[in-house]
Amino acid sequence: MKILSWRRHHYAARVSIFLVMVALIAAILGCGGVIEYDLAIASTAGGSVATPGEGTFTYAKDTLVNLVARPEAGYHFVDWTGDVSTITDVNDATTTITMDDHYSITANFAFGPQYIPMVAAGGYHTVGLKFDGKMVATGYNSAGQCNVGNWTDIIQVAAGYGHTVGLKADGKMVAVGHNTYEQCNIGNWTDIIQVAAGGYHTVGLKFDGTVVAVGHNTYEQCNVGNWTDIIQVAAGYWHTVGLKADGTMVAVGHNTYEQCNIGNWTDIIQVAAGGYHTVGLKVNGTVVAVGDNSAGQCNVGGRMDIVQVAAGYWHTVELKDDGTVVAVGHSTYGQCDVGGWTEIIQVVAGYGHTVGLKDDGTVVAVGHNTYGQCDVSGWDLD
Repeated sequence: MKILSWRRHHYAARVSIFLVMVALIAAILGCGGVIEYDLAIASTAGGSVATPGEGTFTYAKDTLVNLVARPEAGYHFVDWTGDVSTITDVNDATTTITMDDHYSITANFAFGPQYIPMVAAGGYHTVGLKFDGKMVATGYNSAGQCNVGNWTDIIQVAAGYGHTVGLKADGKMVAVGHNTYEQCNIGNWTDIIQVAAGGYHTVGLKFDGTVVAVGHNTYEQCNVGNWTDIIQVAAGYWHTVGLKADGTMVAVGHNTYEQCNIGNWTDIIQVAAGGYHTVGLKVNGTVVAVGDNSAGQCNVGGRMDIVQVAAGYWHTVELKDDGTVVAVGHSTYGQCDVGGWTEIIQVVAGYGHTVGLKDDGTVVAVGHNTYGQCDVSGWDLD
């Protein structure tokens, strides 16, 4: 009996030690044997972190977390500070962080405008935003869509089929051009942080993540009043798409070619809307597309080094991380002839032309040029 009792106690002791070891390992590895790390996020005055939010969040080891910082009207994003060793780009308001330790980061904002040169391509016109907040434009001007020479304090610009819209540093809007459908009636908008222009409608993203739209609405492309948690909007010819803070998508409007069937997309960080197709850039540098593919404009698979996408009426343009550009789709006007471009930092696509902004502030363009929409060789936006 003593031997059995000793064995029983010995076995119980071994079980107790084993359970203690399991508890310790579980504590180290986290629930389910997964190593977890905390990410503490804060922001300075003038903005907030829309994705994943502010506070402390827990992620499994090696998780790639999307970061989206959203400045208030009148402010601009500066950088990420703190434990930023695994942040992809500390100077980009939309970026990622890899969780391989406990991290604490802060999104920093500063008061005042941030004038960053950019280009936009409309139906048959091209506009450029200069470093000083002023504008240049070339191309078809039948409705006055190129009459932007007196604009000032512009921080973002978009071009529709026949109209041009500008976002001012104070969050208000200006617009010129074709207004049959009231797509230019945006003078009362406030707190806008991003704008998009479609065929005959205009879309604005507000600081609180909601969206407003005016213009042609036959296909309900302006029915965005119930959208929330949006971080980017894009406008196609007859449809509108929104990128949500969690990397998923919403869309309304013309859907004959299923260009609005993007509800199952995930991990999207940038979106573009063309004539009848929609293109999304994923966090891993790959691209997805749906919609009309009659010219091969949705044949975007096979690349993993894309940093920005643009969609024209029948073509798609992709900017690679080395500053070169690729394009697929309709190229009757040579709008896809971008193989020789280098040192590009932004691409845009119009109805039948493609425009690229180079890192030195100069601009290149190919494609349809009947109205001089590609006559940008003398531009220097820096």
